[in-house]
Amino acid sequence: MTDEQRKSVALEYLKGFDNGGVTSDGSPLLDLFADDAQVYFPKWGLATGKDEIARLFGDVGATITSIRHHYAGFNWILTGTDTLVCEGTSHGEHRDGPWRAGVPEWGAGRWCDVFEIRDWRIQRVFIYLDPDYAGADTARYPWLADG
Repeated sequence: MTDEQRKSVALEYLKGFDNGGVTSDGSPLLDLFADDAQVYFPKWGLATGKDEIARLFGDVGATITSIRHHYAGFNWILTGTDTLVCEGTSHGEHRDGPWRAGVPEWGAGRWCDVFEIRDWRIQRVFIYLDPDYAGADTARYPWLADG
């Protein structure tokens, strides 16, 4: 696969979240994954295989009403290998309240995903973000007391 082909799979994955877990051709998001794929999500952990990935997405998805990724601002790191990285921003509605990258500047909405894509399937995606979408976990961070 080329970098652009791997990037197209990663984009389909991200757009699938914006579309409630359904890809552009109407398939479930899980169809983009290899059977033995791995997904890491902060505060959830590592899911291995489609059954665990479905559980992870179900658990996290149950807390999110809507999400929109800001495609125009994506920063892609393409390596010429199966590994690529996408850094971006998002906004949406969490059960605890809304979020938008940059509002406040320290809040949720900035993320970075590290993908491994081979044979048109996601083998691995490690998601790095602040899962405190509503920004409620401020008491433990003294630098947020003034803001």
